Amino acid sequence: MISSGSVTAFAAGLMFGLSLIVVIGAQNTYVLRLGLQRQRVLTVVVLCALSDVVLIAAGVAGAGAVLNGRPGLLQFVRIAGAAFLFCYGALAARRVLRGGAVASSSDTVTTSFAAVVGTALALTWLNPGVYLDTVVLLGSVSHTRAGNQWWFGGGAALGSVLWFTALGYGARLLAPVFRRPRAWQGLDAFVALVMVMTGLRILMDG
Repeated sequence: MISSGSVTAFAAGLMFGLSLIVVIGAQNTYVLRLGLQRQRVLTVVVLCALSDVVLIAAGVAGAGAVLNGRPGLLQFVRIAGAAFLFCYGALAARRVLRGGAVASSSDTVTTSFAAVVGTALALTWLNPGVYLDTVVLLGSVSHTRAGNQWWFGGGAALGSVLWFTALGYGARLLAPVFRRPRAWQGLDAFVALVMVMTGLRILMDG
């Protein structure tokens, strides 16, 4: 029988996980864009959610101590992640400067499966903030729930699954707004800003 302590830990993990993931970031803006285009939504949702589940499990299992003892590894990920974000931001800025031509025809331009997989994995695994939030921070907090740390981690994992599913499939509710090329230009400008700001924050945190 499931104890009240386990249920409480699960609920606390769900809320804590959502508090970490429901933010304006590089990964979320990418999922939002694909959701608006209705392209590879299942792929990007599964990849992002599964990646979070793996990282959360690693944190609960105690991998945070390993990361804390390897500053060189985090530094490598920090530099590589910032470089990727700057490049992705530059591509978004180029779409803004080109006008709405590309965005307005998004229903006829298909993003390849390989491109979606590569970008989603890079935005997740090359972001040191993800490790600090899930593996280090969430993992540490989970161990304050002695005996129920995996329930806490399970709640956090469910939060990630629910969030990415809602973001990816709920984005289509905004489709009427994005029938205008100007709206896509605004989104791309926002994406470019988020990517550059995130990349700068990553470097400055180092």
